Amino acid sequence: MKAMIFAAGRGERMRPLTDTCPKPLLTVRGRPLIVWHILNLVRAGITDIVINHAHLGNLIEETLGNGEKFGAKISYSAEETALETAGGIAKARHLLGDEPFVALAADIYCPHFNFEQVKNVLEDSDVWGNPYPVDQRDVAWLYLVKNPAHHPQGDFALHSFSVANEGEAKLTFSGIGVYRPSMFDSITSGESAKLVTLLREYAARGQIGGELYRGDWTDVGTAERLAELNAPLTGHYK
Repeated sequence: MKAMIFAAGRGERMRPLTDTCPKPLLTVRGRPLIVWHILNLVRAGITDIVINHAHLGNLIEETLGNGEKFGAKISYSAEETALETAGGIAKARHLLGDEPFVALAADIYCPHFNFEQVKNVLEDSDVWGNPYPVDQRDVAWLYLVKNPAHHPQGDFALHSFSVANEGEAKLTFSGIGVYRPSMFDSITSGESAKLVTLLREYAARGQIGGELYRGDWTDVGTAERLAELNAPLTGHYK
């Protein structure tokens, strides 16, 4: 399985920190955010990693190199201007191959996420080995988290292991998901497109699976949240 890390965002809410440093390279607990992900992916045996970038992308390439020092093989998909998440995937399709891949946002902190669990969540057949019809099988698997204080309304509802657009007790999309490449066939390379639009379309068809992730997770979207993560250790961050 391959992985893609979204690293093309400008990080407007974190300025002036991101004026000279791309958000994925901001440090949490002595390590750049994106390096936490790379090490966790490699630990699970996912070593072929694609990273898209736009703002200060040269610094990302200079810092990470070809990935050899992490035990990974890193390829880059450079965007002149950020193409949003689905647009970034469409542009990088030639690097991702034809099998399901895991994709994640570089600006989340989830130090204990075990990427072993993502390898077999998109099944082509049922437990008896009967193939699912193509138009009925899940095209994506999302990891949802309990709603943080800054996003109390959530994003999706979870019914058993099926993700829905509507329902009570909505949860927040963690930024980690597994996707079939065919999901992005409608997007032209170089076109800007948001992932959430596709997710809602397929969720309405009942083709998005998912589960609740209960480990430590933070959307490092502001300088204040970054500072909280780097504050002296408390009982929550161990």
